[in-house]
Amino acid sequence: MFRILAFSLVLFSPGLYAQNLRIAKLKYDGGGDWYANKTALPNLIEFCNRNLNTSLHKEEDIVEVGSPDLFSYPYVYMTGHGNVRLSDGQAENLRSYLRAGGFLHIDDNYGMDPFVRVEMKKVFPELDFIELPFEHPIYHQKYDFNEGLPKIHEHDGKPAQGFGLIYEGRLVCFYSYEADLGNGWEDRIIYNDPEQLRQLALRMGANIVTYAFTSD
Repeated sequence: MFRILAFSLVLFSPGLYAQNLRIAKLKYDGGGDWYANKTALPNLIEFCNRNLNTSLHKEEDIVEVGSPDLFSYPYVYMTGHGNVRLSDGQAENLRSYLRAGGFLHIDDNYGMDPFVRVEMKKVFPELDFIELPFEHPIYHQKYDFNEGLPKIHEHDGKPAQGFGLIYEGRLVCFYSYEADLGNGWEDRIIYNDPEQLRQLALRMGANIVTYAFTSD
């Protein structure tokens, strides 16, 4: 169930199969390429609509981290390669969104890690990212990932890891690190990844979307 704040606290439970529900990419400051992976979310949406029988709008929206429009989206995707900077007001807006039931998926496209960890401390100073166990439900929605996140691109050769921020018992932010799921969602012509890897990335993405839309 997705709970949302829009000027005042209301309960909003669109469900995974609501008609024309929209998801968004997060626009942030700092100079990092928040706009990276332009074909990724449309391809993930198409995959979800085809394989999960969802009715997501076929294109993602763009939402600024400090905007009240943030509260319109049950799933928000954040990616990039470099610097991220949140003002105090932006951090507070993101905190309010996540406390109200929103869900943020941070997908390190390589190079975000030292920045995003610092900035998310502004959002939840009291929380640390923890590595989620392979038994966590996010790895076991329609598709089972018994060994956690799939490794799509090598980068530093480190293992793919899934971290989370858990607020009052609820996973509010999932951070996919060293996996590069978004590159796996891109059009095949962009990276020419083996189809097996693309399918793993899309299936894991579908799991994340499902979890974001249905978890309490």
